[in-house]
Amino acid sequence: MSLDFFQNTILEDEMVLLRPLQATDVDNLLDISLNEPETWEYSLVRANGKENLENYIQIALKARENKTEFPFVVFDKKSGKYAGSTRFYDINITFKTLQLGYTWYGKEFRGTGLNKHCKYLLLQYAFETLGMERVEFRADNNNLKSIAAMKSIGCKVEGVLRSHMPTLGSEVRRDSIILSILKNEWFDEVKSNLKAKL
Repeated sequence: MSLDFFQNTILEDEMVLLRPLQATDVDNLLDISLNEPETWEYSLVRANGKENLENYIQIALKARENKTEFPFVVFDKKSGKYAGSTRFYDINITFKTLQLGYTWYGKEFRGTGLNKHCKYLLLQYAFETLGMERVEFRADNNNLKSIAAMKSIGCKVEGVLRSHMPTLGSEVRRDSIILSILKNEWFDEVKSNLKAKL
């Protein structure tokens, strides 16, 4: 099945609901944007402050329009609050590959298990509905928390792209670590191991 970029794709379980990001989600995410600037320490596109958040969302929506990304807003059912955002990007239907990233949550949602629920739903959709063969993840090689989170859901490290891209507002270039999950790995072990952690 191909990804319908204009469909109102909703992924949910008992803990979390992911729905397509909308322009009006500025209001839902503004509290995190204004009060938690550390959330974007390793981000290449900052969403701190209302203007940056509006810009962040507009860039994501334009990419969806161009059929290169599919951004979601994350709603935490237990607290009844919006928790953050995540997306599929670098989507290549012909090669059956995509990347999963641009993931961020407010601090009250980190370490709660929310991320594992999100990743389970997104990976299940990627491999079982879209028929992807490979889902890739990238991070700043200094972002140890993010790398640990990716490993904990079953990602395998492939390597590091040295001096891969500039960091925001700096002359310093970042090394990017590449991790992935393959379709057979999802069905053989990653799915059951991740489900056991939910």
